[in-house]
Amino acid sequence: MAVWTQSHLTIRGIGGRAHLHANGRLAEDKGIWVVKGRNMTIAHAEFSGARGPHRNGSGIRGEGAGLTVRDCYFHDNDTGVLAGGGPQSDIVVERSEFAMNGRADWHAHNIYIASCRTFTFRASYSHHAIVGHGLKSRASTNYILYSRIMDEVSGRASYAVDLCEGGLAYVVGNVLQKGPHAENRTIVAYGAEGLRHPPNHLYVVNNTMVNDRPEGGALSRLLRRPGLFVRVWGAPGRVKLINNLLVGPGRALQGRGEQSHNLQSDDPGLMSRERFDYRLRDASPALGAGTALGCDDGFSLAPVAQYRSRTSEEPRVIEGAIDIGAYGRSRAAS
Repeated sequence: MAVWTQSHLTIRGIGGRAHLHANGRLAEDKGIWVVKGRNMTIAHAEFSGARGPHRNGSGIRGEGAGLTVRDCYFHDNDTGVLAGGGPQSDIVVERSEFAMNGRADWHAHNIYIASCRTFTFRASYSHHAIVGHGLKSRASTNYILYSRIMDEVSGRASYAVDLCEGGLAYVVGNVLQKGPHAENRTIVAYGAEGLRHPPNHLYVVNNTMVNDRPEGGALSRLLRRPGLFVRVWGAPGRVKLINNLLVGPGRALQGRGEQSHNLQSDDPGLMSRERFDYRLRDASPALGAGTALGCDDGFSLAPVAQYRSRTSEEPRVIEGAIDIGAYGRSRAAS
């Protein structure tokens, strides 16, 4: 257990991931590592067993401004990463895995980003969160890119992505799945706790979102409440859903927003829905059915990569008209 007060350090495991298991001990009753320094980078490490008296023991607790987490694995903690740092803080998580973090009392999540300027989650894998969210962020600007956030068969997460205070958010090129035992009927939630970070603009582009929660669950069926792929609260200035592949039952969008070139189908020609292989088959109706994308709020919406496996990405194939969903398919392979 350690408290890091130095700034501008890189802490890196050599020869594989260094495994730090809490075994009942936490620094300051907060986390395995409590990072107070500025602009820190942590790479090639594994964090497990952080269970704290305040129900939010973390693999990494980031309190300083600026944190990068790369090629790390967080599992069986209250929360994998709990970090913020305030309005000058930029947080990046890339090529990392989060599994089975959370608590049955809803107080913790696979990853929880508190107040900060920007949060980037890229080429990462969050799965089997325990009741809490796959990813929760209060950042002013969020980039959720080319990642996989899943319940799979046995996960019980609430939202896959919870952008609870709105802000500027780009959800591009991800694979998102709601499992049969999920606690909540919504996959992507935006502004559930108020719109606090103008501009409040949400872009949900070229994602593959799969709802395996049967008709939203028994209670939702009783109350006639369908599953929701995206739910928006309040009156954000701009919401755009473009080129998304929506698989399974549910409403594409609840709340204010524009929709264009999305495809919803129970049989969209996936390689294997049962094995969570959401690449497109030869005859998929998603092939070439998307629309070309430009920039919005200074960020290109065109996907340049796609999730590959575990904690990696690869360049996205775009030949002719763009395919709908998180994966592009070479026409030579068709």
